[in-house]
Amino acid sequence: MNKFKLLILFFLILSYNSSYSQWAIMKSDADSLVRVGIQYIYNVEFDRAHECFVKIINFYPKHPAGYFLDAMIDWWKITLFRDTKIYDQSFENKIQNVINICDNLLYTNPKDINALFFKAGALGYRARFYTQKQDWFKAIKDGVSAYNLMIECQIIAPGNHDIMLGTGIYNYFSVAIPEQFPFTKPLLTFFPKGDRQLGIYQLRASSKLARYTAIEARVILLQIYYTFEKDNDLAHSIAEELFTKFPNNAYFHRYLARILVRKGLYEEFEQMWRDILIKCIDKKPGYDRLTAREAMYYIGLALMRNGELNEALKYFKKSEEGSLILDKDEESGFLINTIIYIANIYERLNNKKEAINYYKKALKFKDYENSHSKARESIKRLQ
Repeated sequence: MNKFKLLILFFLILSYNSSYSQWAIMKSDADSLVRVGIQYIYNVEFDRAHECFVKIINFYPKHPAGYFLDAMIDWWKITLFRDTKIYDQSFENKIQNVINICDNLLYTNPKDINALFFKAGALGYRARFYTQKQDWFKAIKDGVSAYNLMIECQIIAPGNHDIMLGTGIYNYFSVAIPEQFPFTKPLLTFFPKGDRQLGIYQLRASSKLARYTAIEARVILLQIYYTFEKDNDLAHSIAEELFTKFPNNAYFHRYLARILVRKGLYEEFEQMWRDILIKCIDKKPGYDRLTAREAMYYIGLALMRNGELNEALKYFKKSEEGSLILDKDEESGFLINTIIYIANIYERLNNKKEAINYYKKALKFKDYENSHSKARESIKRLQ
């Protein structure tokens, strides 16, 4: 991952979704709509979610909740529909509107809990958006502002389990990121010291007891266990729970399938990636070309492991074809590994000419996980 992205991720996680916690003080009519609407967002039922949030806006036009949640619909569209930028401007406009509404409230009352929470959330999401666009200055500016607002929220309501999502994220990542990426340490000098284990404890508490952020706490724990802790069993449990609860969400589906790959459950992950590929073919929301490329790669991997070399070759060739279209900036690990696997298969099929051609092709791309040394050694062996 790009170093600058990791830095912005750190700023983001300080504020990510901390805004949800203030909803406990909303009236019961809006409270129920918020909770139902959140469920709809996670299950990719965006029209239903929008209906809920429009009602909240109509009931409470000066409250930032409905506007913020409606912006989250666009955020999840950006997250799931990775092949398009058509939702970018709408997202930015909605986030700016939330910030404006919050600023109006804060002008009257600088300690307005609603305004503080939602402005922190809006800035945090916009920081993440700018990170994806590699607009580092704007991302850092928003991330730092969101962090400062979160601290104010913690002072006002330190025992709230929804706020505990934000404190847990900070405590964990303020330690985990510098440990894994030492270059960030000088940049974090002026931030309070975190506590990695306390962070996990707070996130677990939030995942069980929070009124609004329980699902998001599970999402963060999934990312922690999969990416940082490398605890495949806990990651598996959370991913399975999330996908079972939200079967329309391609993001959760991919996570679960990747965990099965990491655990070496070949039969299970082949079937799951085949299910994913079918949804890609059926053009289900979020099952995009990137997902299809990934599915064909892992199906090919499973077939190769089972000795079905000709079938594996077909899927790897399709994955290669997709990568050559999708990898616009630089070649991906998927493309490079696919080229190496295709060469391996040709070698096992005693087609030395094609094997050498593909090994040479690997040398034209960047060196990824010793791909160049693997290719050179294989060429030398075959010639």
